[in-house]
Amino acid sequence: MTEHAKIHHAKTAATDRDLVLTRLIDAPPEAVYRCWTDPELLVKWFAPRPWTTPRATLDVRPGGASSVVMADEAGTEYPNPGQYLEVVPNRRLVFTDAFTGDWTPSEKPFFTCILTFEPENGKTRYTALARHWTVEDRQAHEKMGFHEGWGLCAAQLEEVARGIQG
Repeated sequence: MTEHAKIHHAKTAATDRDLVLTRLIDAPPEAVYRCWTDPELLVKWFAPRPWTTPRATLDVRPGGASSVVMADEAGTEYPNPGQYLEVVPNRRLVFTDAFTGDWTPSEKPFFTCILTFEPENGKTRYTALARHWTVEDRQAHEKMGFHEGWGLCAAQLEEVARGIQG
């Protein structure tokens, strides 16, 4: 973790259940937000390569369902159902796996994600805060490679966002 990331993490992680990733993305907030909310764009960057995202269905509204399916190199699929809690166009998205849409509880909640897209000198200060239900869940997510995987995805997100500018 870079020194800047450590400093930002210290400022942003409110609890011992949080993991935080922040990047300065060379694209405006509108493009970065669109990459998170347009399923045709999301499937291009969401899973860390060589994994893929074969499909995504997004109902981007508070209470709306999201279903993002990732696949490993062998084609084994990993569905990720969730629900949006807060939607502030071009600035903030909050979603969770605690619900699967229209307030239907999931079997095992794992985390809530708070994404922010802050304008910074023509670019976007992108922050992903993963707030877990338990410390054990946070530790498991960290061991799964949260920082590496979400970091790779942030670079892929930047590639796609830069391509849709203008």
